[in-house]
Parts: sequence; structure tokens; C-alpha cells
Amino acid sequence: MPGRSFEWHPFARAHVITAMVALAIVLAVLSPEYGYHRDELYFRMLPPAWGYVDQPPVTPLLARAAVFLFGDSVVAVRIVALACATASLPLLALITREVGGSRLAQALAVWGMAGATLTLMFGHVLLTTSLDLVVWPAVLLFAIRAVGRDDGRWWLATGTVIGASTANKLLVVVLMIGIAVGLALLGPRRWFASRWLWGGVAIAGLLAVPSAFYQATHGWPQLAMGAALSGDNSGEVRIMMWPMLVLLVGPVLAVFWVVAVVRLLRRPAWKPLRFLVIVFGVVVLFVFIGGTQFYYTAGVLGALVAVGAAGVAEWAHSRSRRIVISILLAVNAVGCAISALPLLPVQIFGASGLAAVNSAAADQVGWERYAEQVRAVAASVDADVIVASNYGEMGALDRFGSGDVPVVSGHNALWEMGRPADDADTVVIVGGQASRAQRWFGSCEVAGELDNGVNVENEEQGMPVLVCTDPHERWPELWDRFRHLD
Repeated sequence: MPGRSFEWHPFARAHVITAMVALAIVLAVLSPEYGYHRDELYFRMLPPAWGYVDQPPVTPLLARAAVFLFGDSVVAVRIVALACATASLPLLALITREVGGSRLAQALAVWGMAGATLTLMFGHVLLTTSLDLVVWPAVLLFAIRAVGRDDGRWWLATGTVIGASTANKLLVVVLMIGIAVGLALLGPRRWFASRWLWGGVAIAGLLAVPSAFYQATHGWPQLAMGAALSGDNSGEVRIMMWPMLVLLVGPVLAVFWVVAVVRLLRRPAWKPLRFLVIVFGVVVLFVFIGGTQFYYTAGVLGALVAVGAAGVAEWAHSRSRRIVISILLAVNAVGCAISALPLLPVQIFGASGLAAVNSAAADQVGWERYAEQVRAVAASVDADVIVASNYGEMGALDRFGSGDVPVVSGHNALWEMGRPADDADTVVIVGGQASRAQRWFGSCEVAGELDNGVNVENEEQGMPVLVCTDPHERWPELWDRFRHLD
């Protein structure tokens, strides 16, 4: 096997396993708290398909598989997220080890990232980004091994993970572009003449064929979805992404990734890995220009923290410094946990103002109560159909019951799942589309207002519930007006 570029240290097995167990316990204990996230409600009701207008199929398939195997509960759905979070820790430790990190460095990486906001948030709630906790470190680990060990066979593994993960999220293509640009700008450029690298590219392309075929045969819906996200979020994302480079890992671990960038650029021994700095820059630039989601930098931040841990461990050469860094990491973990996990009783959470900071937790509150309120309105007017404005509302009614009244929504992939019956006249309309929908019916009256009862400000809190009759158009035409991507 080709030689290594960095000093070799044993794998910190005990620290990795202990950190994995500790993280798994925390996530398992908190998994039933507050309730489903809106995305989890969406995933569990999407029928199996080759793809959807807003995403590839893997995360919804995993959600349905978890429900099938473990029962229809929020705990079951979150098993997948918990597994991804815990599995990310050994990958991060291996990145640290690959750049010459000692056992101490590996311990700093795994214990630090076990308490990072991004690990806790995406390990608690099943989102498409939950799988990125594993995918991005794996891709970067294999790329680092290819370059650091001068062993092109690792490009095959890199391409395999990239290609396979396009079935979950196309964002991984940005990571692949970042690696290519990094090698082109900072080297080692000789890899572009390697059959191993191009073999990896070929594998990635082959495994991405199903995702590309779906996009091509459905009018490239991911582009439309990206434009919709940018239209909704770009102003906020372009501001929030900068503090989130710190908040996604916490201020202490932010020092780690800064150390990584500085040492990659300045340390001669790390010159082969300078492409990682460009990878980081490409991802940040993509998030800024695209304006889609501020947390798209999470995967590369975790890997840079793991790289930086090697440098921080060199600083922590004395017992007193190790104590200091341990205390700082513990404080960092507490702060991240408060901002990422449902630690407070929900009534206190509503009064604390944390919903503005922890929107993921806020989006887990009130769904069963909202469904009950909509169900009561529908029963009181003998409704023919309930039209939900978004997938969270429809998902809640699907999970907690609509009183046997059909429920539909024009949001994202739900528009294709069915529309109201042609003779539907009495319609209950829930949420943000209510104000526009009033123009499409002969009569609309406000019959209620959603209230989660714990004063948590989320997207549904305070939204109207309308009862509308006498639609101005036939439903085959009217249904197009309810269609929206966001």
C-alpha cells in the first residue's frame, strides 16, 4: 500500500464508543418530546416512489420502513436520525486520525461533535440532512485517504458514496464539485491524470443515473424547488448563514474549524489536503448565492472540526490545558443542547422565546391539537373535504385523524396525490392559503384559529380555519390554484 503523509496513531476506540453510547442515550431519551416535526409527518405519508418534486426518495422510504418495523410513532421515525448521528462519530474520529491526530485529538473531535448543534438537531429529528451527518464525513474521509495515503483506490469509495447519496439529496454534487475545484486550484493536480479518480467519477455518475433520469423525465423539478426555496429564504439565509457557521457547531468548536483552515494553509505537512479549504469555500459560496438553507454548510463544518482537533490537541499538551478544553467543550455542548433539543417543558419553552432560535423544536409543537381543532370544524359543518396549506397540516390530520373527511394539499409532492372530489362544495381550508382562497369561493367564513395552547410561535400558531362553499370553478381547474412549492 502507498505510504502515509501523516503520523500514525492508534484509533481512540474507547472514547469513540463511549461518546456514541452517550449521544444515543441522550437522543433516545428525548426522542418522544414535543412531537413530530412537520417534515417527519410529511415523510411518513409519502407513498414509495422513484422521486418527488421536492426531493429524492430515500429519507421518506426510511421513515416508512421505520414505521413498518417499529410502529407508527415519533420514536420509531427518529431511530433513523439517531443512527445517523451516532454513526457520524467514528467517521469524524477517523478523519482526525487520518491527518495525524492522536488519541486525544480523536477524543476531542468525537466528544466535541457529539455535543454540537448540528449533530444534536439532525440526530433528534429525521430530516434529509440527518443522512448527511454520515455521507459528508464519509466522502471527505475517503478523499483525504486518497490524497494523504497517495492511494487512488479510495477515489472509488468516494465516488460510490457520492453517487449512492444522490438518491437522498442532490446537494452532495456541490461537495463533489468542491473537491474537484479544490484539487484544480490547490492540488495535488496530478490526480486528474489518475484512472482511479476518473473511475470514482464514473461510479458516481452510474449510481446517480436513477436520480438524473427522474429529474430529466419530470422537468427538472429540483431546479424549481431550489428557486422556490431561494425565493422564500434567500434574504434571511444570506444573513443567517454567517453566524450559523459558528452556531451550528458552537463557538468553541468554531475555533476548531478555524484552526483547521489556518493550519491547512500554513502547515507544509498538510499541503496535500489544502483542497479542503476550497471545498469549504465552494459550499459557503453555494449557500450564499443559492440562498436556500443556511444549514447546508453542516457537513463540511463537522469534517473541518475533526481536522482542527489535531491542531487543538497539540496545544493541549499539558494537563491544565486539557482540563480547560474539556470544560469549554462541556459548556459548548450545554449551549448547543439548549438551542437544538427539546430540553425544557413545552410550556416553559413557549414562554422562553427560544422558539425564535430553535425553529426545529417549535415545528414539533401542537400538531395533535391542531388536528383536533380542524377535525372539530369539519365535523360541525359536515365538510366534504379539508384543504391543508402545507404538508405539516396534512401530515398531522393523516396521523391523528380527520374524522373520515378527505384531506388534500397542494404543497410540494402532495398536489399530485389527489384533489377534492368534483362535487365537493363545503370545504375547510387550513393555514396560510386561506386568505387567497377566499377569492375562489362564493362564501368563506372564519370558523376557528389554530392554537397549540402553550404559546409556542410556529408557522401554524394563529392561522385561520375557513369554511368555504360554492367554488367559482370546477375542481380540476381550481386545484391548480392551490399548487405551490416551498
